[in-house]
Amino acid sequence: QGSARSRPTRGCQPTPARAMATAAEEPKAEAPAPTEAKDESKEPELDAPADQRKKVAAQSVTMNSKDMTLNAMPVSSSKLFMTLTDGGAQYLLAGMRATAGVKAGRYMFEITVVESVSPFEPHGSRGPQPRQLIRVGFSTAGSSLLLGESSDGVCFDNEGNFTADGKRQKGVAAKFSRDRTVGVLINLDGGSQDANTVSLFRDGERVSAPQAIPEGLRGKALFPTVTFRNITVHVNLGPAQKVPLPFKCRMVADAAADDVELVSTKAGVKPEVVFPVALPGTGFFDWVDMYKKQNPDYVELSDRAIAEWAEQSGAWRPRNGHGGSMDKPELRFNVPMLDDMSARNVLGAVAPCAPRNYIVPELAGNLTEAARKEHLLRFDSATFKRRAVVLIGDPAKDYKDYIQGLMLAEKQQKLDVEREKAAAEAERKKQADERKRQMEAAREEAAKKRQKLAEESKDKDAEEKKDGEEK
Repeated sequence: QGSARSRPTRGCQPTPARAMATAAEEPKAEAPAPTEAKDESKEPELDAPADQRKKVAAQSVTMNSKDMTLNAMPVSSSKLFMTLTDGGAQYLLAGMRATAGVKAGRYMFEITVVESVSPFEPHGSRGPQPRQLIRVGFSTAGSSLLLGESSDGVCFDNEGNFTADGKRQKGVAAKFSRDRTVGVLINLDGGSQDANTVSLFRDGERVSAPQAIPEGLRGKALFPTVTFRNITVHVNLGPAQKVPLPFKCRMVADAAADDVELVSTKAGVKPEVVFPVALPGTGFFDWVDMYKKQNPDYVELSDRAIAEWAEQSGAWRPRNGHGGSMDKPELRFNVPMLDDMSARNVLGAVAPCAPRNYIVPELAGNLTEAARKEHLLRFDSATFKRRAVVLIGDPAKDYKDYIQGLMLAEKQQKLDVEREKAAAEAERKKQADERKRQMEAAREEAAKKRQKLAEESKDKDAEEKKDGEEK
C-alpha cells in the first residue's frame, strides 16, 4: 500500500500554459518511495516454530482434583465441570487450577460454557451479581482459586473485563457466553514482541489486545485457572485445539517439558484431617492461620471460612455488622440462603467424598466428645488419616515467631498509617499556607492597583483644574 497522490481541488486547477511554464522553470521532483501503511488489524502473534524438544506427557496435564474448591464438581473425564447449586452454595464462586504451570514459551488452553444455571432464589433475595459468572486466566501455585480476588493471577471474565494485580479494567475484551469457545493464550517467549502478555480469543478470533502480566508474576510458573458460578464448563488443555487460531499455537498439554512445571498428583497417599483442640482465648485461630500458611494444601472447614468465601464471591455485608464470634460468626449478608448457613451442610456432605487434606477448626465443637465423634464418623479411617493437635501448654517456637511477626506487622501498619496521616496533614498545611500566601499577594496587588488608580485620578483632577485656571 503506497501513499496516495494529492490531487488539486476542483476550481484550483492550473492552466496548461502555466503548468508548462512551471515545469520548464523547476526540475521535476522525484516521487517518494511508497511506504507500507500500518495495518492495525494485523495479528501480532506468529506461527509457533518447529520444536524438537521432549514434550510433556499429555495425560499428566489435567485440572487438579486436589486443587479445586469443594463446590466444583468434575462431571466427565476431568474435562467437564459444574458447580453445586443447592442452598447457599449457589452464591459461592468455584475455582480450579491445572496440574501444569507455564514458565516459558507460548501456549494456550480453551473453555466452552456448556450450560448456564439459574437456581431457585427466594422472593426478595438478591445474592452476588452476576448470577452466572466465569473468569479464565492463570495463577501461581498455592494461590487463591478465585481469580480476581488476589494479586497472584490474571484473568478475563465473560463481561469483557481484565483483572491483573488486583485491578479490574472494564471493556478490555469482547464478552463471551454460552456455546462460545474461548481461548486464553499466555506468551512467556522472551524473543517475542508480545512477551509476558496474555490474550483472549473467541471462536478462533482475537477479542483482546495482548495484556501485560504484572512484574510480580514474571519468572513464576503460571497455571491455567478457571473461576465460575452457576455454570457448566468444558475445559480443554490439549493436546489438540478445539478451534484453531489465526496462527499456529500449541496447547498446554502439548508443551515442551522444559517449558512447564508439573504438580505431583500421586495417588496412594492417604489424605489427612486435622482437628486442633484448644481453650478459648489462647490464640486458637492464629494457630490455624499459621498452619494453613505453612500447609497451603489444607482446606479449612469452618463457618468463618464460609463467611470469607462468600465475601470473596461478591456477597456484601456491613463493615461493622459482623456479629457472633470467630468460631460461630453471624453472616448478616441479608441473603436468607447464605445467612442460615445451609452452605455448611452442603459442603460438609461433599468434603468426605473429595479426598484431600482438611483442617477443622471448631473451637467449641472440638472440645466436646459428641462433636468429635460426629466428625470422626464423617471422615472414615479407611480413607483419611485423622489427627488431633492439642494446643495446651507452652507454645512451640514457630508459633511464637508467627505471633511476634503479626505483632510487628500490626505495629508497622499503625506506624505507616500515622506516617501517611502526618504526611497528609503536612501537605494540607503546605497547601493552606500556599493559598494564604497567594491570597495575601493578591490583596497586596489589588491594593497597589487601587493606590495607582487613586493617584492617576488625583493627577488627572489636578491637571483639569490647572487647565481651567489657565482658561
